[in-house]
Amino acid sequence: MAAQYWLMKSEPYAYSWQQLVKDGKGRWDGVRNFSARNNLRRMKPGDLSLFYHSNVGKEVVGVMKIAREAYADPSAEGGDWSAVDVTPVQALAAPVTLSRMRQDPAFADCLLLKRSRLSVMPISASHFRRILKLAKTKL
Repeated sequence: MAAQYWLMKSEPYAYSWQQLVKDGKGRWDGVRNFSARNNLRRMKPGDLSLFYHSNVGKEVVGVMKIAREAYADPSAEGGDWSAVDVTPVQALAAPVTLSRMRQDPAFADCLLLKRSRLSVMPISASHFRRILKLAKTKL
């Protein structure tokens, strides 16, 4: 099966790209939205995800790899919630802001612009590549 691409959001004051890099591995937990949870459950080890700083910055800042598929979220107090483990791959040479994406016709059908409140979402390979190009970053 071909690799899938994702975009995952975190407020930088709660868990930042810099913290993930420092930790070397992180658990993506605390997701309490059914659509986002279902997206976590679709992830496979080796899939790539864009790390998006939400609220403050509103920009894609790095690329991470899914290291462990979905498992029961240990931070959940009841309910059927999931978490995945991630590892940092590379910081973007130049962060790509939400406003920059809104100005680019290539993102007209991007889920980030259509369902901006969703914290974990699939992203097409073409959108993934476009963000890397705008970020002046090669993997």
